[in-house]
Amino acid sequence: MSFNNTNTDILIAGAFAAFTVDFLVYPLDTIKTRVQSPDYRRLYTTNGAVNRSLFRGLYQGIGSVVLATLPSSGAFFTTYESTKTFLHTINPSLPSSPTTPLIPLPILHAAASSTGELVSCFILTPAEVLKQNAQMVVRGSSSSSTTHAFDGAATRQAFNKFRNNPSQLWRGYTALMARNLPFTAMQFPLFEFLRTEIYGLRERRGSRSGTLLETGIVTAISAGSAGTLAAVATTPIDVVKTRIMLAAAGHDGEGQREKVIKEMLAQGKDAKVEIEKAQRAARGGRAGGLAVGKEILRTEGVKGLFRGGALRGAWTALGSGLYLGVYESGRRFLEKRRVGDEDARYNT
Repeated sequence: MSFNNTNTDILIAGAFAAFTVDFLVYPLDTIKTRVQSPDYRRLYTTNGAVNRSLFRGLYQGIGSVVLATLPSSGAFFTTYESTKTFLHTINPSLPSSPTTPLIPLPILHAAASSTGELVSCFILTPAEVLKQNAQMVVRGSSSSSTTHAFDGAATRQAFNKFRNNPSQLWRGYTALMARNLPFTAMQFPLFEFLRTEIYGLRERRGSRSGTLLETGIVTAISAGSAGTLAAVATTPIDVVKTRIMLAAAGHDGEGQREKVIKEMLAQGKDAKVEIEKAQRAARGGRAGGLAVGKEILRTEGVKGLFRGGALRGAWTALGSGLYLGVYESGRRFLEKRRVGDEDARYNT
């Protein structure tokens, strides 16, 4: 399915979709980050049970994400749509079947989405690093009130950690690409396939309406289903990315060890175990993705690599469905309005 959109239409629709989804699913993303953190048990559990601090300050760090997501999402969709159109144009047909493309469409869609991610991730990485470090800032019980939901203190506290070494804000670029490239390469071909099949089914049943509501619902169902499968499959990479970005704030081994020892003494925990955790967290800031993944597998097993997978699948289903549903509906709306204005000018 294709629309006659300008780059401005695509930028506006992509930015509006990103803005809408950020506010609606951000709390789930915060909980996922905390669950995947190496400090999850120390900070958010008491005697093996989850404590209230896990659900405090769920919008911490959202400011940096909103500012970066708008241009990054616009850049992604502009690159994705233009690359997809270009690849469709140069893709020849099979000699034996003029209607069958030589290169399968899922491969073209995967290549287009991957190209879009390369551009988008460079813009998004600093905000993602700030966001995840801000999500881990431990706040008092008063932070649960609405007056503290968007005060930005957690983001400022996270940003202060990078004042002496701002280049660390791009520390997780490779990890973010390593997660997003296979994610979009799986999601978008499956999304395009499911959407085409649903529209085809509605055509055969004679129920195709072509309305904005239909566009939004069909796109949301297709994107949510495809996103859930891709999200669960890429959870191990997401866990590694989270660990690298949380460690990018530059915790030094001694400082981290002293901090943990004080907290451990106050809580009566095993010194040896907690010190080893602190040392592993400190090493995580310097280790590459493969080394971090091996460390997680060694200390936490396969279960550790899939920590937060259910949450990631749930918020991706909701987020992807809303994101692409709003995006496609927005494109359709902008196209109709622009074509209507052009027709009105022509008739006058």
